[in-house]
Amino acid sequence: MSQIWAISLKELKSYFVSPIAYVVMAMFLLISGYFFTLILFYTKDAGMMRYLFGNMVVILLLISPLLSMRLFAEEQRNKTLELLLTSPVSDAGIVMGKFIASALFLLLMLVLTFYFPVILLALGKPDLMPILTGYLGMFLMGCAFLAIGMLTSTWTQNQIVAAVLAFAISLLLWFIGASSSVVGNEMGAVLNYLSLNSHFESFAKGLLTSSDLLYYFSVIGGLLFLTTRSLETRRWR
Repeated sequence: MSQIWAISLKELKSYFVSPIAYVVMAMFLLISGYFFTLILFYTKDAGMMRYLFGNMVVILLLISPLLSMRLFAEEQRNKTLELLLTSPVSDAGIVMGKFIASALFLLLMLVLTFYFPVILLALGKPDLMPILTGYLGMFLMGCAFLAIGMLTSTWTQNQIVAAVLAFAISLLLWFIGASSSVVGNEMGAVLNYLSLNSHFESFAKGLLTSSDLLYYFSVIGGLLFLTTRSLETRRWR
């Protein structure tokens, strides 16, 4: 476990020496702040956070590939991945260490937006449950985006290619539920269940269900498993 944390700390430190991380964080805070101000200008209703969360997850969809594209692609480009694979850490440990680092960076970005609900609390008495579940949903959604980016990062040493592939897959899983109405009831239900967006809606409404939690944990766990398998194939190349 200490080796996993060592990898996490190393990756987390590398975020703060890269200008990309600061640019991504600044973009997220600036655009989120803009939407918060805009929505607050038109309504001070307690449910406004639901609309804000909907915009914030779209921002995460756009910027998450920029946070995950370097995790393995950079190691491959710098020829340090082979050295990492020969270290006394399992492939699953390497994947988990890098994922924890990216998830912690995501968590930091979300924590920096906590002044949004603080302002709402100063203006009135909003229902805290939708706010708490909304942030939890955003974190899980963001972790799913990061896990997708980690997987594509193992496929190529080009960070831009990894980011584009991650965005394409994330976008597909985001909109896959939109076609549920044209493929029949049974297939439509399957596509709607596979959609990342359809499960986030419950969190934004203040509903915390075991099925939605299970879905995100399964997606994240499945993607990390595939990333580990993809990493293992490099031993045979």
